[in-house]
Amino acid sequence: MDSAVSGVLLVDKPSGPTSFDVVRRVRSLLKVKRAGHTGTLDPIATGLLPVCAGDATRIATWISEGEKEYRGVVRFGIRTDTQDAAGRTTEEHDASGLARQAVEKALAAMTGVVEQQTPLYSARRVEGRHLYEIAREGRDVERGTRRVVIDEARLEEWNPPDATIFVRCSTGTYVRVVADDLGQAVGTGAHLRALRRLATGALRVENAHPLDKLMELAKSGGPQAVAALLVPVETALEDMPALKLDAARAAAVAFGKTPGPADLASLRAPPLPRGRRVRLTGPDGRIVAVAESDGEGTLRLLRVLRARTGPGQPRSARPGRPPADD
Repeated sequence: MDSAVSGVLLVDKPSGPTSFDVVRRVRSLLKVKRAGHTGTLDPIATGLLPVCAGDATRIATWISEGEKEYRGVVRFGIRTDTQDAAGRTTEEHDASGLARQAVEKALAAMTGVVEQQTPLYSARRVEGRHLYEIAREGRDVERGTRRVVIDEARLEEWNPPDATIFVRCSTGTYVRVVADDLGQAVGTGAHLRALRRLATGALRVENAHPLDKLMELAKSGGPQAVAALLVPVETALEDMPALKLDAARAAAVAFGKTPGPADLASLRAPPLPRGRRVRLTGPDGRIVAVAESDGEGTLRLLRVLRARTGPGQPRSARPGRPPADD
């Protein structure tokens, strides 16, 4: 396949394979050397898994940072060591008296800024090793907490002892921890029986392609047929604010030159808070770079996506290299 192939393939991940299994399959289907997912889904989980291919791997970080939406099924009365259905039962309680109103009230109280304890069975590294490796040895270690934001958590269906919940949250949120915390809040214990990711940033599962269908398409039409389904980086980052540059400034950014306060004033750029990331686009709407505001009228280039080549080009602006001040 042509090495110029670049974009984001929206995969509707089935239950069973790991996210890395899906990436390996996509790399094979597209015949590309570089591919990477934008946020791990547990093996039992299904739903949206955006896989970046080719040069689009350079924007994977910003896609993964987008807000997430999930639908999960919580089973009350049983806690597990993994906090989901893949684990070993550690507690059992009678949940027959649990009322819908109690679940709704507990969910409503879980929104906002939350300190989540990292699950023991997770890929986070402690002491140089993955936590799940330590867990399989029967050990427990200090895991710390992570601050996440849960914007919405509500009950969609009540079929005791199961509840289907909808969660809209920041990246890094463990929905199985939400399920476990919910069980603790209502006094019966609980675990996450099923999970489906509905959205990541501007990308939605309705536009994703089942993995088995992608495999069938590759057999009948080859890698070109799969590549035709790639979403451009402009679409993948639609939820990131954009600043449109004129041709001269877009060319300067492509050489690694950061727009200064005078440039931003000339473009009538709105005030940007510190840390706000923006897409810098050319007159044609294509992304030239991703930048970050310092909150004082200055931008810092995080990644030049359409770097120019030629004499005098800064090394930091060459494809594959971060800018010098990254």
